[in-house]
Amino acid sequence: MYGKTVRRRRMVLALLVVLSIILLTAYFGESSSGGLHSVQRGFMTVVSPIQDGANAVLKPVRSAVGWFGGMLKAKDEANKLRSELAQLRKSVVAERSDRKTLEEGRQIAEVDSHTQLAGYRRVAAEVLVASASIWYETIDIDKGSSEGIAVNDPVINGEGLVGKVTAVAPEAAQVSLITDSAVKVSARVAGSRQAGILQPKVGNPSDLLLQYLSGKSKAAENDLVETSGTVESPYESIFPAGIPIGTVTSIESESSYAVNVRPAVELHGLDHVQVLTGGPASRSSLAAGLASLPSVGGSEGSAPETGVAQVEGG
Repeated sequence: MYGKTVRRRRMVLALLVVLSIILLTAYFGESSSGGLHSVQRGFMTVVSPIQDGANAVLKPVRSAVGWFGGMLKAKDEANKLRSELAQLRKSVVAERSDRKTLEEGRQIAEVDSHTQLAGYRRVAAEVLVASASIWYETIDIDKGSSEGIAVNDPVINGEGLVGKVTAVAPEAAQVSLITDSAVKVSARVAGSRQAGILQPKVGNPSDLLLQYLSGKSKAAENDLVETSGTVESPYESIFPAGIPIGTVTSIESESSYAVNVRPAVELHGLDHVQVLTGGPASRSSLAAGLASLPSVGGSEGSAPETGVAQVEGG
């Protein structure tokens, strides 16, 4: 039964193929006024209105389909452009970060060349959080005791002194900035060996006040202020000598030998810092370095210097 059905279908297909060949041969063999051409024209006359009506009915559907297709394509292109823009932004941010890191490294190297950091190990750290109020200013960094960082370690960046470590965890540390009211630094006007106490100015903690200077210290506007690095035992400074702190903006009081100082570091825009850990095995090298500095008069063992070192160390 199945075989007969298959043979019948094959016979029908063969007849249709033969008939098609005969009709095509006759169609192309006759003139344009022939019977087959007349049949074709009549068929088209009947079908054409139906085709036009179908086109008119289906045109909105085709337009809607095309619109949705265009929207999907535009959406895909927009997503692709957004992805490319995000990648481009990441590349720009990474390039700027690398450039800033290189610049900070160059600045820190320049600071190193002017300070006495022999014996210190520098630990680069990224600033995680900055907490600020009127009187307490700190930052949290991403390195801690696992990197050898300890309380009272000095913290610098490429512009100068940032502050000191005041709390340590294994993988993080807190740094009190030099504008924090609890931080006092033994400092001097560059070129002078007469030190004073540098701390935030009352009523304006963003500015610093260097006071208790000796009368022999001649300070002028725009003079550089740096760490003094007192080394006489038992009043050793926690900061090595020569780290830039800021510049003199004005003389606060000539009678009390106090000057106003603007910090060299932009403390409210810190991204990276370096912590000076370990310190020199022997402070004698620092003492020798201080002894080689030009003297403006007076001895390093004067009363103001001893008092400064004692306060800073506390």
